Amino acid sequence: MKFERYGIGIAKGMMVTFKHLFRSPITVQYPEEKLAVSRRIRGNELVWYPDRCTGCATCAKSCPHGNIEIVTHVGDENSYVVDKFEVDTGRCMFCGLCVESCPYEALAMGISYERAQYRRGDMVLSKDALLLSDIRRPSGYARPKVEVTLPKQTLLVYWDKDREEGGQKVNFLTLSKKRGRGV
Repeated sequence: MKFERYGIGIAKGMMVTFKHLFRSPITVQYPEEKLAVSRRIRGNELVWYPDRCTGCATCAKSCPHGNIEIVTHVGDENSYVVDKFEVDTGRCMFCGLCVESCPYEALAMGISYERAQYRRGDMVLSKDALLLSDIRRPSGYARPKVEVTLPKQTLLVYWDKDREEGGQKVNFLTLSKKRGRGV
């Protein structure tokens, strides 16, 4: 009698295996091939716009760990000039409070997520390393105007089969009537 139960279970398992055997793979060969991440990702980097920055240090005051260091001096026309703008990304938890608190939108979260380094000193980014470039791009986190310009995410799994644009399509498998009992 126990053999019948195991035989049915093996047959169901093999049926699921054969269904997946003839599907197209959904895996991505990661280092060579990358998917587009979410538009509002809080990546491991910050993007700084020096033309918008007034040196008010609101971002440094809102950082719970004190990872942002700003040194300014009074320049022409009674305005501040930023001499030093450093962020210690090794200690940063990328909460985004500095981005949300900036009244001039001079700081934005980036979309990069591959920023591992061998030395902790390399994790401290100066103002030249924080500038906008082809590699360093802002995300749409707390910036709706930037979010519209970014590509759609390809990591999503869409549950409706009729969707044509982006994402991976998933087909549902039938479940047994006795869910979770292994039969």
